[in-house]
Order: sequence, then structure tokens, then C-alpha cells
Amino acid sequence: MLRRPAPVFRAPGRRLLAALLPAVVLAGLTVSGDGRTGTVPSPTEAGPLTVATWNMCGVLRWNCAGTGDRDAKREQMERLATESGARVMLLQETCAADVQAVRDALGPSWHSAFRPYTRRGSDGQRSTVRCGASGGGDAGYALLSAYPLTDVRTVSSPQPDTGVRRGILCAFVAAYDVTVCTAHLTPHVGEGTPAQRDFRGDQLKALADAVPERRTVYGGDLNVDPPGEHNPDSWVWPERPYGTHRECDQGSARATHDSLHKLDHLFTGLPPTGCRVIDTGVSDHRALVIEVDSRAG
Repeated sequence: MLRRPAPVFRAPGRRLLAALLPAVVLAGLTVSGDGRTGTVPSPTEAGPLTVATWNMCGVLRWNCAGTGDRDAKREQMERLATESGARVMLLQETCAADVQAVRDALGPSWHSAFRPYTRRGSDGQRSTVRCGASGGGDAGYALLSAYPLTDVRTVSSPQPDTGVRRGILCAFVAAYDVTVCTAHLTPHVGEGTPAQRDFRGDQLKALADAVPERRTVYGGDLNVDPPGEHNPDSWVWPERPYGTHRECDQGSARATHDSLHKLDHLFTGLPPTGCRVIDTGVSDHRALVIEVDSRAG
């Protein structure tokens, strides 16, 4: 009796995978920017949205010596999730290894996206900025989310020709139907910038232009005080922040930095329901935490 040869299994090609992925998403699963998969609840099931922004002061040589070790900073990042209820964190001056460690500690449902700071020398050579601490890896800015991050993208913005280049990182959180962006803007006076122009105005415009009119929460360490008669740099602010979009602490403008300036901001087009400034004790920046009604139409 003749036997047919056993069928040979072949891994699906890219075209087949591309065809299958929409079906996976429709089934309630999605692939996050970090390659993890996760279940995507509806905005109603996910509940209210709490977002935190925090400059962790993780690059010790950036005036961060004496602000706490990496273990203490990781513990405070975890507490923003477990005690303050943050479902999304916008992070600056963090270490790649610490973002990954906290993501793993919070559980398999958490996802992250990270971009390193780069440095360009006068000779045109580029390199990433290292955290300096053993095992910390690159220093950069990041998103950490309790739900999958999709459409992860770096937003183009003008940067200094030489010195440290910071940036803007955005993603979509389907669980809340919200676009989130973390930003770290170039200070007017700092490494590589005194002889160059003020980049903050163009960088703020790039940030504001990267988000939708309503369903968004964005911000970070913007290195500028809120607009107003006492701020000579008010001209850098475009219309959307503090105008179309409401800031977490709009009207109060509590200080978020040891210098007693408000450098950290969170904006949203959704109805805000609360705002907290939290001193973690391990950074020169306070964490800023906003609560929004993500179920609003």
C-alpha cells in the first residue's frame, strides 16, 4: 500500500503573517512596540486613565550625584504604578536597563518603548549617551505602559548641531484610545547650546503637532516655565499647550524642580479629573501625575 509522504510544515512568510496580524488584533490581542503581546480591553473596561511624567535624574554626571542609587529610583518608578495608579509613564533621563527591569517587575502585561540620547561631536561623530552606572546601558527617554503600545514613533524635531540631542517619543494605547508622547526638550543654557539658538519653540511645536486634537496625553521635561507675564520665555509656547489643551496643574503651576521652577508639564484634550505633584526623594524633579476621563467622547 502506498503511503503519502507526511506534509512538511513551513513557517508562514511575511505576507501570510501580515494577513494574520489583523485577525489577532480583532481577537483582542496586539503586538506592542517592545515585541510583547497583550490583551487590549475596551476603554470602558480599562477604567480611568492616570499618566505620570518623571525625569528620574538617572545620568549621574548631569548634576544627579547624590539623588539616590538605581535601586531607589526603580523602586520609586514602581510605586508610581502600584501606589499612584499610573497606567502610563513618560520618563526622561532614565537608563535602558532600569526601564526593562521595572517593566518586568510590574508583570507581563506591562510594555515599554525606549530611545537613547545621542551626542554629536564637533567632528560630526555620533554616539549614544551612557548612564554611567554599571549595567545601566544607554540613557534616554521612554514610555512605560500597563497596556500594549502601538504605532511607536520618534517625532522629528530640530536639535543642536553639536552636543546632546534629546527628543520626542509617541505611541498609541488602544486600551484607552489615546495617543501619548514623552518629550525632553533642549535647555536654552546647557551643554552644547549657549552659542546656538533656542530650540524649545520649534520642539514644542513639533510635539503639539504630533498629537490629535482631543484623545491625547503628552508632556515631559520641557525645560521651560508655563507662559505668563513673569516668564520672559513665554514666546516659545505654541497655541495648543495651555490653550486648546489643558495642563495638569494649570492655574496652580506648582514647582516640579529643585530650582523652584515648573519644568515638567502634562497636557490633555480630555477632561482632567485630578493632578498631583509627587516628590520621590530620588531626583531633582518631582513626578507629575494627571488623571483624565478617557471615557469622554
